[in-house]
Amino acid sequence: MRSLALLTLFLAILVWISCRQAKPVPVATRRPSVRVPQPTPRPPAQQPVPAKTTTPKPTTAVITTPVDTLGYDEVTFQTPAPPKREFRAVWIATVDNIDWPSKKGLPVADQQREIVEMFDMYQQLGLNAVIVQVRSAADAFYAKSSEPWSEWLTGQQGLAPNPFYDPMEFMIEQAHQRGLEFHAWFNLDRASFSKYSSIAPSNIMHRKPEWLLSYGGKKLFNLGIPAVRTYIAGIVANVVREYDVDGIHFDDYFYPYAEPGQVIRDDATYQANNNGQTKADWRRDNVNKLIVELRDSIRENKPWIKFGVSPFGIWKNQASDPEGSATNGGQAYYDQYADTRKWVREGLIDYIVPQVYFSSEFGRVPYKTLVDWWCRNAGKVHLYIGHGAYRVGRGSERDPGWWRPTEFPNQFRYNRQQKAVQGSVLFSAKNLKLNPLAIRDSLQTNFYRHLALVPPMPWLDSIPPLPPRDLKAAITPEGVELFWEQSPEASDGDGAEAYLVYRFEGRRPRLRLDDPRYIVAHCIGEGTTRFVDKTADPKKKYLYAITALDRLRNESREMVIKVQ
Repeated sequence: MRSLALLTLFLAILVWISCRQAKPVPVATRRPSVRVPQPTPRPPAQQPVPAKTTTPKPTTAVITTPVDTLGYDEVTFQTPAPPKREFRAVWIATVDNIDWPSKKGLPVADQQREIVEMFDMYQQLGLNAVIVQVRSAADAFYAKSSEPWSEWLTGQQGLAPNPFYDPMEFMIEQAHQRGLEFHAWFNLDRASFSKYSSIAPSNIMHRKPEWLLSYGGKKLFNLGIPAVRTYIAGIVANVVREYDVDGIHFDDYFYPYAEPGQVIRDDATYQANNNGQTKADWRRDNVNKLIVELRDSIRENKPWIKFGVSPFGIWKNQASDPEGSATNGGQAYYDQYADTRKWVREGLIDYIVPQVYFSSEFGRVPYKTLVDWWCRNAGKVHLYIGHGAYRVGRGSERDPGWWRPTEFPNQFRYNRQQKAVQGSVLFSAKNLKLNPLAIRDSLQTNFYRHLALVPPMPWLDSIPPLPPRDLKAAITPEGVELFWEQSPEASDGDGAEAYLVYRFEGRRPRLRLDDPRYIVAHCIGEGTTRFVDKTADPKKKYLYAITALDRLRNESREMVIKVQ
């Protein structure tokens, strides 16, 4: 009888365990990522839901075993993962109204509408940065400047927008709302664009005419004068202090491209400042000093801001120097006095974007040949490739590759085969909108289909944010609802600026945080701490992982929770 009673009691306990009420979702235990083949692809990422003031209560139990003790489903995937880290940007040129605004004197409402439409397109396309020209010719597309308002904004240099607004402040806000980095692009050599330019009385050419050189119908800054270099660095430092920019960017204009019959008349400056150097070496040294002064002015004010340059693609040809590239074209070292290889070797900048505006079939400068050279010579900085999107569909007998619809996508495929290449920048915004040979469609549906984070720069910030806290889940009529608390500040004082939501399918899924195809949401803003997965199948079992991102896109450890 005693044995029968004990057996009856044991069976009763089993029934009670199997039928007990589900408990609310606990905080899941963290676990490290495990790199394994990917299971089924994720649905397209959804927009995050803004944080609620009240937290809904979980309605179902979603985990019964600590995550660390679970096994995993061994599922393979047939295609390799796309890059999770890749710089994807576009140049937005303002000089001569190339890209924005579409014409001088455009009403403010239309200026803003054009920006919003462009940034919406870039977010949908899969970009993660914009590089906007905010100083085209000793002028300004922003309010907090000692230089006059740009003529390409209002139609007259020095005339403010009416009704008043700050274009750069507006653009930064719009970019950040869409998860786009904002890099402020400066032209440093021009004080005037042409003899027909509108010139305000406050333009530096009236206040400091001795700083300028006349060349090619323009007024150019004389970079051999130390006060000129300090002035340019001060213009940049002011923007760094006053605006929430993510990067400072310069193009390929240092000393001017050669004009037939023109001479740079800086002999007097050379005689006064040459320190025994040849004129060519002195000019290169002037540019090097400017690069260092710019870097120092940025670091002194906000050391987390990135500093990048986009030079002409060729440093030197092999015919000029055995260490140069196997090309036959203009040379930044000799023509613009820009020793671009020195900057990357010595880490004077954070990223370089050589303008490789040539097709794979251009005999004098084949695309792959020049990219290969930069891969070998990128030094200590990030290498992004500048693509000539404006040339797509405009081939010639000398460069027939641009006629072919395969040229542009093949360049991206080649880049991804090179470990040193960490992204691309497209010139320019207008050409993305025009979509020649469907290049935008190719990016959106193929190369940029899945979200990518900007590559981290550990020399600027190597400390990841702390993970989000108190992760919970609930089954709701809309789908699986996830909610969490903001990440606390990390040891460097940085909090989270965004969160990523990953979803993995199966009873025992293996985490693949290195694969962006699992990302179902990019929650922008530290207060966006709620997400509803409306594509979740109520018949399937999922494991969700949430990570935090800081300003430089360092990623935290994950918090995970299992939903069944």
